[in-house]
Amino acid sequence: MDAPAILAKVRDGLPLEGEEIVFFARGLADGQVSDAQVAAFAMAVRLNGLTERERIDLTLAMRDTGKVLQWDLPGPVLDKHSTGGVGDNVSLALAPALAACGAFVPMVSGRGLGHTGGTLDKLEAIPGYRTALSGEEFAQVVSSAGCAIIGAGEGIAPADKRLYAIRDVTGTVESIDLITASILSKKLAAGLEGLVLDVKLGNGAFLADPQQAEALARSLVDGANGAGCRTSALLTDMNEPLASAAGNSLETRNAIELLAGTADDQRLRGVTLALGGVLLELGGLAGSAREGEEKLARALEDGSAAERFGRMVRELGGPGDLLDRPGNHLSEASFVCDLPAGSAGFVSSIDVRALGHAVVALGGGRLRQDDELDLSVGLDRIARVGLAVEPDTPLLRIHASGRESADRVAEDLRTAFVLSAEAPPPSLLVGSRIDSTS
Repeated sequence: MDAPAILAKVRDGLPLEGEEIVFFARGLADGQVSDAQVAAFAMAVRLNGLTERERIDLTLAMRDTGKVLQWDLPGPVLDKHSTGGVGDNVSLALAPALAACGAFVPMVSGRGLGHTGGTLDKLEAIPGYRTALSGEEFAQVVSSAGCAIIGAGEGIAPADKRLYAIRDVTGTVESIDLITASILSKKLAAGLEGLVLDVKLGNGAFLADPQQAEALARSLVDGANGAGCRTSALLTDMNEPLASAAGNSLETRNAIELLAGTADDQRLRGVTLALGGVLLELGGLAGSAREGEEKLARALEDGSAAERFGRMVRELGGPGDLLDRPGNHLSEASFVCDLPAGSAGFVSSIDVRALGHAVVALGGGRLRQDDELDLSVGLDRIARVGLAVEPDTPLLRIHASGRESADRVAEDLRTAFVLSAEAPPPSLLVGSRIDSTS
């Protein structure tokens, strides 16, 4: 068995045997397969695709190149994954709410790139919060607090880390087969019993085409179930930001307000409950998704979800009074200004990507993995689709390092909002649920 023979089969659209996929995944991890061979493999898969069996085999083979966590806990081990968007801070509220309902959530998250934000960047806006832990520390915090949100350690799916880096520079990122294996190899390495996938639809989504997004959702659901993890997906709207804030410190504060009950962000709350309801059903903690949503709502309302979040933050090095005094700890931008609409009408649509790119331009997002972030900048009080505005009504508030920085993004932000004479019809926040076809 050798890499050139495997590459020839993928090039010609011939099916790979399981042992050939394992061989290639191990070569990815230990360097026995060259960068040129990895690039050739990625391009051949991008052009010819894989079968469902090959996707599952590749997922498991990449997972098994590193550590696979094992748990012995008095409740189901559950997690969620989002395909990314703007103002998507669901994880910060969902993980502790699930923990308050009896689940254990070992959430391995990533950083933002491009117009989408990253969960780790939001959490690192909390002074002292540690996202890099040893396996022993991770297990201890999950057991004690019920949840821990950290970054992937060096030993988690090393084959995927190398494959993704090469895909990023070879035009092969948009392969549904490779996206599936990449996401699931890391998630399954966390030893999950249940997983819900939040697949975004709309102009701010990673995959803007609805058919592609649904195809990705089905591939992920079938792949995870085929690998032995109970999994469902929800298609959710990203034609406007999920939360009313975008930017790391601002989104962290927004999630704290949801947990503390001091703000009413209906889109964020709706998606959080919908995803969590499905997870509690998958984990056997609720008889249906609807019942799961009701349990999560109670956890948010009675303060138990907030208590779990506070415990997680303390055990990961953050301040003990973050929930009570977020303003004492979360950084604030030095210049804040409103962006007026400039004319009257109803907000009929929003270019969500433009908002995400504005956060990047302000310094709150990265174009390259090693870019340093200004965690204080971003946008908040973002107007919702359907809002009636006058010329002086703010469309949003800009948080910047200075007036010059704010002025650079102001016009692009204003043109991201389309106003019309009549109110648009309401959009569907949570669409179809996708379960395994097998």
